[in-house]
Amino acid sequence: MTISKEQKAELIREYGKDEHDSGSAAVQVAIHTARIRELTEHMKAHPKDFHTRRGLLMLVGKRRRLLSYIKNRDIAEYRSLIERLGIRDNV
Repeated sequence: MTISKEQKAELIREYGKDEHDSGSAAVQVAIHTARIRELTEHMKAHPKDFHTRRGLLMLVGKRRRLLSYIKNRDIAEYRSLIERLGIRDNV
């Protein structure tokens, strides 16, 4: 239910400034998106797993707050980030 170290390191390399930049908002959004996709697949197989559903909804909310932060700071970075991640603009 969690992403591996290798997947996380790849996301940090792709979306961060360097390989140690795990705290920037873009990297956090990318990591949350990977976890959301994984949990969504889990929920398709286990529709009555309400504990996972709550965690998924909390992750979606956290990602939404981070995206609104990025949008308020730099709209061009926001647009490129949601395009690269393949998520909708609903902030």
